Amino acid sequence: MSKSIYNEEYRKLIDALKAARLEAGLTQQQVADALGRPQSFVAKVEGYERRLDVIEFVKLCRILEKEATNILIDLGLDGL
Repeated sequence: MSKSIYNEEYRKLIDALKAARLEAGLTQQQVADALGRPQSFVAKVEGYERRLDVIEFVKLCRILEKEATNILIDLGLDGL
């Protein structure tokens, strides 16, 4: 399996996180502030330019009030 940040599974994950952000009514800036990062960090993640590490993923899920495991299960990524 490719380690590219542009692979299908990674895109699905980021698309789900972006959809959750929009569903929550949060801006990129609000999420960035909660993460203690600049808005460009969120923009680069959502634009597939920057890969999230596992800690960032969990923090982002908490901000979005989503369970990290549920996101992975819903996307069928729990068995990777």
